[in-house]
Amino acid sequence: MIPKVFKEVIDLGDGREISIETGKLAKQAHGSVVVQSGNCMLLCTLVSNYKQSDVDFLPLTVDYREKFASAGRYPGGFFKREARPSDGEVLTMRLVDRVLRPLFPKDYHAETQVMIQLMSHDENVMPDAMAGLAASAAIQLSDVPFETPISEARVGRINGEFIINPTRAQLEESDIDMMIGASADSVMMVEGEMLEISEEEMAEAIKFAHEAIKVQCAAQVKLAEAFGKKETREYEPEREDEDLAKKIYDMAYDKVYAVAKAGSSKHERSTAFGEIKEEIKATFSEEELADYGDLVSKYYAKAEKAAIRNLTLDEGLRLDGRKTDEIRPIWCEVDYLPSTHGSSIFTRGETQALATVTLGTSREANQIDMPSYEGEERFYLHYNFPPFSTGEARPLRGTSRREVGHGNLAQRALKNMVPADCPYTVRVVSEVLESNGSSSMATVCAGTMALMDAGVQLIKPVSGIAMGLISDAETGKYAVLSDILGDEDHLGDMDFKVTGTEDGITACQMDIKVKGLSYEILVNALKQAREGRLHILGKLTDTISAPASDVKSHSPKMITRRIPNEFIGALIGPGGKVIQELQKETGTTIVINEDPETEEGVVEILGTGQDGIDSVLAKIDSLLFKPEKGSVYEVKVIKMLDFGAVVEYTEAPGNEVLLHVSELAWERTENVTDVVNMGDVFDVKYFGVDPRTRKEKVSRKALLPKPEGYVERAPRENKGRDNKGRDNRGRDNRRDDRKPRENKKED
Repeated sequence: MIPKVFKEVIDLGDGREISIETGKLAKQAHGSVVVQSGNCMLLCTLVSNYKQSDVDFLPLTVDYREKFASAGRYPGGFFKREARPSDGEVLTMRLVDRVLRPLFPKDYHAETQVMIQLMSHDENVMPDAMAGLAASAAIQLSDVPFETPISEARVGRINGEFIINPTRAQLEESDIDMMIGASADSVMMVEGEMLEISEEEMAEAIKFAHEAIKVQCAAQVKLAEAFGKKETREYEPEREDEDLAKKIYDMAYDKVYAVAKAGSSKHERSTAFGEIKEEIKATFSEEELADYGDLVSKYYAKAEKAAIRNLTLDEGLRLDGRKTDEIRPIWCEVDYLPSTHGSSIFTRGETQALATVTLGTSREANQIDMPSYEGEERFYLHYNFPPFSTGEARPLRGTSRREVGHGNLAQRALKNMVPADCPYTVRVVSEVLESNGSSSMATVCAGTMALMDAGVQLIKPVSGIAMGLISDAETGKYAVLSDILGDEDHLGDMDFKVTGTEDGITACQMDIKVKGLSYEILVNALKQAREGRLHILGKLTDTISAPASDVKSHSPKMITRRIPNEFIGALIGPGGKVIQELQKETGTTIVINEDPETEEGVVEILGTGQDGIDSVLAKIDSLLFKPEKGSVYEVKVIKMLDFGAVVEYTEAPGNEVLLHVSELAWERTENVTDVVNMGDVFDVKYFGVDPRTRKEKVSRKALLPKPEGYVERAPRENKGRDNKGRDNRGRDNRRDDRKPRENKKED
């Protein structure tokens, strides 16, 4: 039976379209949709179990995968099968998850899985920009409870003009690369990188993307209505007890408020809150706790959150005693680790990051191999978050999605400040040693100082700050919190991280938890973030005011030389023999790449010893050396022959030429050793290629004064004779001193 297909088309306004289609594929899923733009096609499915899980949270999994077949390619590796997700896929999963998760009911705990896969790739369409649209459209076609349709869009800006879902080529020219997630009413997520834009410009970009998202949300509603909107499923809600909630609120509120106002440290505060909770639990019998102990914990958490929020809104005070715009104490240090190429420590309150920098050749670039993008990163940053940083002991299960996301944010914050002509591949690693609020921003600060300590000539230093927002819709009160704590991250209405230089924003990440946040509040929050960011930047530059003028003595020094394409083979040698021996002799690493535009060879020479680097440069100079006709060069005798001496140009070791015995001196020379000997150094004149011998000709005698009375013998002519003096009839017509034959026959 031919399936009935339902389809909606979204006009992007510039000739491009996005279509949403359902009814053809994956019909056993609770919701399935195919989203297409150009030749790019995404299949998204949603399945949610009908039985509630025992956990007290939503077990939601968002999975995004790019199939290599979509681009007509094979996966790498021995098994030729897609395996674990790449960092790029993980980042797309996080973008979608962060918008979807808050819109499920808080008491909905059924196992839910959203799977998005790239089935067909188009090099002019970036699929991650449509992943959020696909996920939301699949949910709208299902019976799963979900508050409102959402979508995501990428926004770029070229020559002052905003573009929705630009191509990768357009992003190369854009000064903004931002992903915005929103419903028709509210912006919920922002993430991206910028080239030092202002807070107002950032708000304008968000507004522009939001208008496009509203159209995409409306298309989802139309598709669901045409398909037949399903009735939202019924599920067993969480148990509620209003009387118990009020009782616990009354018991906990004042005590929590007092502890919160005391401005204690994280551990003291946690201990005090734990004691209040235990005191409340002690008022209930064992039977009561067995019956509704989970509700006691839930209602206590609500009372604690309300007390802390009210303290900030009413008195402008925070958990650690700071005012809303106050930054925690900061101390910094550079060059902490003696053997790394660059290192720094950044400590802000109870958050600490140790950053290291490693310098290498293009061979150490991070290779990206995805169906939608192949390339390499010459600057990359890795972020590690061990459990001891929060005083916990838990199993290590590889790099988490959170670590990938936080590392990517810090990388985007810093990468545009690394100059394009930096010869090195640069790897930054951040080890979070303590965490109580925004270790990713501590990573940006530590990374900046470590790069400067390593001698990387940053265009401008970058700092970052994590901000929070607490608001009350009924009273209209709101408070923007600078440099938030971990606890404030959970209880606030918005947490956003902003990085930048003194001149503008370089990256941001926002999660907005309240509906209808005004752009006025957003801009005010961004401006307060700028003040805090500049304060932190001052602490960084007090510690290290400018990049080190050179790399450390034990760090590798990088020299880059360009050579004509025809000399690459000579430098490599047969089977790589020349370059391998040169690396061994000089203690350097030599990498040769070809510039696709100029077709020149780009030679990278990496070494800790200047003598070794100089030796490699000398070898390259000798390969490139071309003497000019009529010029004078210093040479050294390296070999003696019966008919001359082999000499080497002293400015290009390895370049040899024969100095013939006839060009040694004006006087007739019987033995070469009468004029020169091994190791002698003198000047010669270069005459180019001799047309008779077709070999290069140099002369020593041409630079010597001609002896007085010297007459150069003219070369004999051999008209009509071969080289044996015979005429063209084979007769010997050479004249010599022999007497004429006597005629024996007398007359």
